[in-house]
Amino acid sequence: MRTIQFREALREAMSEEMRRDERVFLMGEEVAEYNGAYKVSQGMLDEFGEKRIIDTPIAELGFAGIGVGAAMNGLRPIVEFMTWNFAILAADQIINSAAKMLQMSGGQYNVPIVFRGGNGQAGQLAATHSQSFEAFYAHVPGLKVITPSTPYDAKGLLKSAIRDNDPVVFLESEKMFGDKGEVPEGEYLIPIGKADIKRKGEDVTIVSFGKIMKVVLEAADELAKDGITCEVIDLRTIRPLDVATIIESVKKTNRCVVVDESWPYASVSSEIAYRIQKDAFDYLDAPVTRATQSDTPFPFTPNLIEIAIPTVGRIIHLVKESMYLV
Repeated sequence: MRTIQFREALREAMSEEMRRDERVFLMGEEVAEYNGAYKVSQGMLDEFGEKRIIDTPIAELGFAGIGVGAAMNGLRPIVEFMTWNFAILAADQIINSAAKMLQMSGGQYNVPIVFRGGNGQAGQLAATHSQSFEAFYAHVPGLKVITPSTPYDAKGLLKSAIRDNDPVVFLESEKMFGDKGEVPEGEYLIPIGKADIKRKGEDVTIVSFGKIMKVVLEAADELAKDGITCEVIDLRTIRPLDVATIIESVKKTNRCVVVDESWPYASVSSEIAYRIQKDAFDYLDAPVTRATQSDTPFPFTPNLIEIAIPTVGRIIHLVKESMYLV
């Protein structure tokens, strides 16, 4: 094991898969000459050349469509968006072409493509650059949706996504690219659709995903000082959702708090709460509660940002509330 940055883990995943399979290539804004907007693709142009590391114009709909066409014709594109906020423009190709092509062609055309880039709020970037898109894309049959929280998970899941024969939406974060974590020297894959229990506990289950996992684990550390042990589940994959791992944990703890960085209405946390009440209702000793972003466009000022997002304090309060301690 060695300690590397999140961006390095992503780069290793892409480079290893490109060495393994000549059909894999990377295209997107600033991925080649500039080494990536967040330096994820640093050095890849030198190794793989301009035919496999391709700079695109700022035209997300256009180059997403080129990627879908390339995938239908036997290649395995990785399409990088500088941010998923910009990729709203590419939603037509992702949703109407990539997600639906297998069914609409009667199984004749797979679309083995990965769409990846920065997701969610990253500080003072204001409302149009601070949206979380997990629920948006998980709503669509035909797409797989992945959002890793550690360098280890990022590498293993991205390699699995590149090898997958279906379109994958891979959600990262600008605030995670510099995060460090242990990653094995050798090759490994993490299966799509399998959650990870990041921390064992007996009192309350906390379910979350993506960069907000850091806040969740900090809250679990604080709660442990009060003798409250939390079982922390990192979903890693939003679609397909590992419901079984959630349900087994709730059967043990009898309580659940879901932490979701996105808006509350029709969110990933909404789906999880529904699944728990459907499959584990008799095991619940308290209602399922949620810590989400406020139901407003994301603010710009730091004091309002602190109010808008799930915090350690809010998570601790909800956990204690579920135990009837507040």
